[in-house]
Amino acid sequence: MVADMETPVEIDFQGLEPDERVRSVIAAHVRQLEERFGRITAGRVVLKGPGGRHRTGGLFEVSIRLALPDGREVNVDHTRQNDERYSDLPFAINDSFKRARRQLQDHVRKMQGDVKTSVGAPVGVVVELDPLGEFGFIETPDGREIYFHRNSVLGGEFAKLAVNSHVSYAEEIGDKGPQASTVKLLEKHSLKR
Repeated sequence: MVADMETPVEIDFQGLEPDERVRSVIAAHVRQLEERFGRITAGRVVLKGPGGRHRTGGLFEVSIRLALPDGREVNVDHTRQNDERYSDLPFAINDSFKRARRQLQDHVRKMQGDVKTSVGAPVGVVVELDPLGEFGFIETPDGREIYFHRNSVLGGEFAKLAVNSHVSYAEEIGDKGPQASTVKLLEKHSLKR
């Protein structure tokens, strides 16, 4: 447990041996978040070792759940499956905390009124595509990753999508949680981000 906080962050090692150096790295990340964004009231970090799981293969999975005052919350829980850098535990931890920091930055901007509300559909980035060409995942502006099916891509342009493609989409709740519909590939010249 990381004990610097009012309520310690629980660190759960699954499929790998607990390691004090890893605990120290996580504690340093949590301290940095607290210094920049305020007190963390509760938290849990789950580290899953690489294994024979069909979805992640030899990659580490890092899930972060942090609760902050005023109802703010950080949830990072989807490992990018095609990112081989996640076979390195320090990279996986650092990247996951970087995503948590981005979520907190977005919360702060919204609270300060610095975020412009967009009139059109949200713009996300394709972060993963199924090798069989049936589905993918889009990273939303708030750092979450949501599922989309090839049939949700407008104009039959699923084959034109690539990792890092910018798309607009509509988010809806499906049988298994949030998903994207009416996914539209954006041409590079139409991006004004």
